[in-house]
Amino acid sequence: MKNNINKTKTYYPVSNEAYFSDTKPHYALLDGLRGAAALMVLWYHVFEGFAFAKGSVVETFNHGHLGVDFFFMLSGFVISYAYDDRWKKKASGQQSSVNGQKDNYLSVGSFFKRRLIRLHPMLVMGAVIGLITFFIQGGVKWDGTSTALHWTIIAFFLTLLFIPAYPGAQYDIRGNGEMFPLNGPSWSLFFEYIGNILYAVFIRRLSNKMLALLVGVTAILWIWFVAFDISGYDMIGIGWTLDTVNFFGGLMRMMFPFTLGMLMARNFKPVKVRGIFWISIVILFALFSVPYFPKTANVSVNGIYELACIMIVFPVIVWLGASGTTTNALSTKLCKFLGDISYPLYIVHYPVMYLFYAWLIDNKLYTLSETLPIVILVMAINIILAYACLKLYDEPIRRRLK
Repeated sequence: MKNNINKTKTYYPVSNEAYFSDTKPHYALLDGLRGAAALMVLWYHVFEGFAFAKGSVVETFNHGHLGVDFFFMLSGFVISYAYDDRWKKKASGQQSSVNGQKDNYLSVGSFFKRRLIRLHPMLVMGAVIGLITFFIQGGVKWDGTSTALHWTIIAFFLTLLFIPAYPGAQYDIRGNGEMFPLNGPSWSLFFEYIGNILYAVFIRRLSNKMLALLVGVTAILWIWFVAFDISGYDMIGIGWTLDTVNFFGGLMRMMFPFTLGMLMARNFKPVKVRGIFWISIVILFALFSVPYFPKTANVSVNGIYELACIMIVFPVIVWLGASGTTTNALSTKLCKFLGDISYPLYIVHYPVMYLFYAWLIDNKLYTLSETLPIVILVMAINIILAYACLKLYDEPIRRRLK
């Protein structure tokens, strides 16, 4: 009589980032959660359009912008996991084996090269799509005034070089103060680049205790900034423009979850929870849907709630997500698909949203029920566009640049 054998298979899908021979296996569920968060950011921006059209806050998917803070935490966790143990090779004169292949130590230059190959091609594509949609809109600012063609071209080339616009600059062609007026969400990649630079030249050298101290300092600064509403936004949605308050706020907004993600990766020990992928998605969606909290005296209750999401709930989700694995072909394919489109979707969706916002404003439409077929179409267009950019542009370009 044959012994019963547990034939449950653990699946580790090969991520689309695996163009270098020494790339480590990815956390499958974290890839899937990153994609789910990108979809939630897209959904949040749909309702942002209704707020623009109405000229006031539309309370529906109120905290969806926190998906960006979730990205920052995932980025710190994954970068620390992928690279922390590779910087030591130069000092020891040794080689290490990753995926059964020997590789040389990681230099600062090779790290920057890898990150540029991973991030910059889609930034270029986002600028190109942003330029096209700006011309489709007629090349006008938010207030309807025309923008000179040469300033549009200057804005485009500065975006390719990832040089942000300052508020009031002539090349702030939408007149809204965005760092990157052709593709607003690129602001978060601006701070992601800063985080990567700080990691390579400074943070990676810190001991666990010193890294924990850095996390604590940034946490205190971030709590002070948000709880006492230094920005005046009564929320964490800060960093998108290049004024002093937004730069400091955006820097703290990146630094806290990024360094906390690193600290978790260094001390990670799996804790198994069945069904954590779907549980995490439900939790994130529920957290992002909570109504706004009214401001009390000089304290931002709404900001404190969002801080609690980032400081308490997100670390738990990342830790448990890293602990889990996909268990069948369907979940493997889903997590791989979501992980693959997460960055392209985030970086190319907003130019399409500009067109959607202009349409809402022109037609004075304020609710989801009035525009549901168009909203579904906009969501579908963005997902299809992101997947097309991934397969026809991003993946081929990165294979050649490796």
